[in-house]
Amino acid sequence: MNKLKEGEDYYFNDDGLMVLTAAFHLKKGVCCGNGCKHCPYDYINVKEPSRTELLIARQKNNPS
Repeated sequence: MNKLKEGEDYYFNDDGLMVLTAAFHLKKGVCCGNGCKHCPYDYINVKEPSRTELLIARQKNNPS
C-alpha cells in the first residue's frame, strides 16, 4: 500500500488518536475485524456480540 495521506486516508481525532477513513479501508479491501469507526464493510469480521453492538451504535449515530 502507498504512503498514507492525511485527510484522505486518516485524520487525528480530538484526543490526538489517528483514525482511519472509509476510503483507506476500501483501498485495503477487507474488514480487519478491529471494529474501526469508519468500517465500510459492516464489521463483517468482528466477532459477536461486538459486531451487533457496533452496528446498533452506528445506526443510533447515523439514523437514515
